[in-house]
Amino acid sequence: METKPQTNKQLEKIRDMIEDIRITMLTTVDEQGNLVSRPMAALQVDDDCTIWFFTKRTSPKVDQISTNKHRVNMAFANVSDADYVSVSGSAQEVDDRAKIDELWNPQVKAWFPEGKDDPELTLLKVHTDMAEYWSASDSKMVRFFQEAVAVITGNPPKMGENEKVYN
Repeated sequence: METKPQTNKQLEKIRDMIEDIRITMLTTVDEQGNLVSRPMAALQVDDDCTIWFFTKRTSPKVDQISTNKHRVNMAFANVSDADYVSVSGSAQEVDDRAKIDELWNPQVKAWFPEGKDDPELTLLKVHTDMAEYWSASDSKMVRFFQEAVAVITGNPPKMGENEKVYN
């Protein structure tokens, strides 16, 4: 399979889209081989599109990640703006107290009542291997009009950008 090297501009576009959307459905593979997804809030997206999350050390996803070669997928969607990002990558649990301090915010206490020192609190770091995005550049009204024209003409609408980026 031929891969195109990413450009800084492509990574920046993906990073901006993820930061704007922030909530993802993180998918892992369970013990029976089922795909399992759950909502997660991205805390930080690094320049290379490494994405950081807080999680519980004893959560099933941590076991699933270590058992299944660390492979994950994340789906980000902003339906109102018609922006979508799918990220394939490798995840790992990271116990880094300095990074936890850096990323901590008061909302996290709802999931970790003991605060930053909660023994269940750990980080999930996902390295992006490949991302694909779809981004509509037009308003909802223009997109609706393009879809209506497509129905009449039988020609698929042009709905914005679609790009695969390999990291």
